[in-house]
Amino acid sequence: MIAQLVSRPLRRRALGLALATASFTVPGLAQPASPESPSLSSAPAPSPARALLASLPSEGLRALGSDVLARNPQIARARHQAAAAAARAPQVAALPDPVAALSLFLLPPETRTGPQRLTLSLQQKLPWFGKLRLRERAALAQAAALEHDIEALRLDLLTKVRRLNHELAFLAASERIVEGERITLARYEQAAQARYAAGTGLQQESVRIQAQITQIDTRLLEIREQHGARLAHLNALRDRPAGTLVTTPPESPSTSHLTATGLASLARLKRPEMTALAARLAAADAHLELATKNRQPDLDLGLSYRVVEKRRDRPGRLMPPPDNGDDVLALSGAVALPVWRHKLTAEVAESQSRRSALEAERRALEAEIDRALGDWTTRLPLLEQHLELLDGVLLKQAREALRSAESAYSLGHLNAIDLLDAEVVLFEVRIAAERTRTDLANGWAELERAVAAPASDFLREVSP
Repeated sequence: MIAQLVSRPLRRRALGLALATASFTVPGLAQPASPESPSLSSAPAPSPARALLASLPSEGLRALGSDVLARNPQIARARHQAAAAAARAPQVAALPDPVAALSLFLLPPETRTGPQRLTLSLQQKLPWFGKLRLRERAALAQAAALEHDIEALRLDLLTKVRRLNHELAFLAASERIVEGERITLARYEQAAQARYAAGTGLQQESVRIQAQITQIDTRLLEIREQHGARLAHLNALRDRPAGTLVTTPPESPSTSHLTATGLASLARLKRPEMTALAARLAAADAHLELATKNRQPDLDLGLSYRVVEKRRDRPGRLMPPPDNGDDVLALSGAVALPVWRHKLTAEVAESQSRRSALEAERRALEAEIDRALGDWTTRLPLLEQHLELLDGVLLKQAREALRSAESAYSLGHLNAIDLLDAEVVLFEVRIAAERTRTDLANGWAELERAVAAPASDFLREVSP
């Protein structure tokens, strides 16, 4: 009927326009993604890892952290995954590809107006209002969540680097102490043998010191073994096969203004994991809305053009019909009926459950933040007091006790075993002080990771 109402030139122009555009849409039915849709570049992700790196007191540690953040393969993999997720948004926001078809009739069917030779057709699926926009919104939110995951990974790696650097510095200090202890014990052992040779000492004293030297040698081997393992771990984070690192001794700020109460809200604001969960919740909301909208039908529109030849039979030539040999232009439409309600209901239930799981994950993350803050804000002042006790009191007392023991030993008032006990006490106090200093620095690294901010920032913000 349409072909009868429209002239042949007009129909051909309409078909040419349809084929040239290769696709068509009904205004307002299925709209591609708006160019003004939010993108990752318009909202740059915060970089607490960079702020934390810049706040490190040692230039060598900052260079080490920068090297890890630039070369670590886990970060490279996460960055590629985020880029792949971002590239998915324009794909899901686009209309399905139109389908063009050509039918050539080898045995053309005869019609009143003549035989049909060929048919050209073009089909386009049109999702219901807003479905493409929701798919794009969900894809962009997922890509944003992956970007925040990268930031969380940077913070984790930076914390590992700091802890490994502190442990290496501790092992280096321990090695120096143990080597000094061995020299001292060797001197004591020579003195004990001299006293035994002079008949003023016992052989047992020399044997006891030799046993202690053996223990020291064993401890030295353990320290070097641990140093190699931690150095290999640090080089693996840097994606380097080997190398010698210059470690820096741990430094820690004061805990005078440290409270967990003021840090919890700051951590919830700055942690990239919280931002990533917010983005995933936004994606879940889009999926839930899309699942509800899937109850609306999608459309399938088509345009076809049939080429018809003039009648060549005798009746047709003698009395041709008025539209003899006119081509046919036709529009068609189809609707995908969402009649399987149980499938649609299950899709909505799945989306709701996924969103509820994300809400539970957020509550779990908040609880973990509170636990970490409560743990380290309690332990750090205690470690600080412990270190002050070791450095300020015990170390002085142990040194004084050793000097007194050496003086008494030289006068013959003490035996070598008593002297050895005083030396071992000083040795253990020095090792304990280094261990506590390292634990304190590691604790600050963990606290800054829990807050996702440098201590200089949150101490200033929460201080009275």
